[in-house]
Amino acid sequence: MSAYALELKNVRKSFGKSEIIRGANLAVPKGERFAIIGPNGAGKSTLFNLISGRFPVSSGEILLNGRSILGLKPFEINRNGLSRSFQITNIFHRLSVYENLRCAVLWSLGYKYSFWHRLGGLKDAHARAEAVLEQIGLKSRRNIAAGLLTYAEQRALEIGITIAGGADVILLDEPTAGMSRSESDAAVELIRKVTVGKTLLMVEHDMSVVFGLADKIAVVVYGEVIACDTPERVRGNPKVQEAYLGGHATAEA
Repeated sequence: MSAYALELKNVRKSFGKSEIIRGANLAVPKGERFAIIGPNGAGKSTLFNLISGRFPVSSGEILLNGRSILGLKPFEINRNGLSRSFQITNIFHRLSVYENLRCAVLWSLGYKYSFWHRLGGLKDAHARAEAVLEQIGLKSRRNIAAGLLTYAEQRALEIGITIAGGADVILLDEPTAGMSRSESDAAVELIRKVTVGKTLLMVEHDMSVVFGLADKIAVVVYGEVIACDTPERVRGNPKVQEAYLGGHATAEA
């Protein structure tokens, strides 16, 4: 049994003649919170899309809990225990908050394409959706159409949808983007709470969020992981300082 929840081994991705990911290597231990940072255009979102199966890998290996996930479709990777959110909020705007969460739990509870089940009678799905509502602090908003929530509440709902299926590896793509400082602080506390006992990999530009949440930070520049260490060591790493403040890219931190 692998000690790593997620492993990238010499992963490469090209679009035509342009190589975006250039031999990325990363090993994320189970139960740790990892942040991926890097200048704009470094390849962070591309890495997320490779891991979650949205893009095929040009070469290399990606392992989820010790098993290769190359060639699997996104829904197959999800059913193997990995769930992700997106930069742009991805929810069912016309469904209620509760209905969004109930949709997210059905497959993990074994209902699949069970057209003969009445949704109102699925007590385990109801209980799971209610538990997630409580976790994300939206119980009082359960019957409101998701599209009427505030932006921060919609992001909280998307995090709820991401964890509702019970995946043990969670990918969050810029979870606090567009939030005020108070909203961002609340989101950090939410993420910390709902990822207890899970493995978290997130892309995030807000350094206060990164240093407040991450056990380890991986720095990606020009499609390569140039550093992976504790927040304190990454902060003082000369290669990282050069990547942000030197000739590699414009400063982002």
